[in-house]
Amino acid sequence: MSSNTSYQPDRDLRFFLTVPHACSYLEGREATTLFLDPQESPGQGVYDSLALLGFRRSGRHLYRPHCEGCSACISVRIPVAEFSPNRTQRRLLRRNADLTLQLRPAIYDPEHYALYARYIRTRHADGDMYPPSHEQYRTFLTLDQPYARLLEFRLAGRLLAVTAFDRLDHGLSAIYTFFDPDLERRSLGTFAVLSLIDLAHRRDLPHVYLGYWIRECRKMAYKQSFQPLERLEGRRWQRLIPS
Repeated sequence: MSSNTSYQPDRDLRFFLTVPHACSYLEGREATTLFLDPQESPGQGVYDSLALLGFRRSGRHLYRPHCEGCSACISVRIPVAEFSPNRTQRRLLRRNADLTLQLRPAIYDPEHYALYARYIRTRHADGDMYPPSHEQYRTFLTLDQPYARLLEFRLAGRLLAVTAFDRLDHGLSAIYTFFDPDLERRSLGTFAVLSLIDLAHRRDLPHVYLGYWIRECRKMAYKQSFQPLERLEGRRWQRLIPS
């Protein structure tokens, strides 16, 4: 069992529930989301506390699933010190060794948006993020906070992928990755997670948060390939046994 460091916000916080809406992950299900008061600035201390309780960030909003009668969404994280890449992941690290990585602030960049729009149109035309728009991108992936960062992946100057992530006191939180859809062999989504693990290790941060994992959702199966993996049970993080 992992350590469970406690971070406490220095004041009372208000939360709101959305009305039930169609679940984005499980067909035929309804979902309800718990949001931090939108008037509350998602500052570092509040964010650190809520991330340990399974909250995620989307733009300026911190949220967590809060669905009646359903607990399918499970918060998961990688304990960095214990992680060891498997054979496939080691092969991906070698395959992408020619890429240059660069950290950037989470501000709007037309080059980033062009890649994002192409990625959404090609890979997620059936999802709720289609069609892409400049406003949607800005609302989702840009934020004027020091913890919000972007990680670029380039090959000889050409932009191949961008990962949005947050730096917490107790780890890195992966927000979203988009990449050139023509470069499937590079498995840039997996390589992005491996890169965040390496960055967390170099910065002596104990965890990389991967958001939610749903056992029945095929698109989330890749998260189990990062071992060991921890899951949030109530207020405690415990080892997730691979299925």
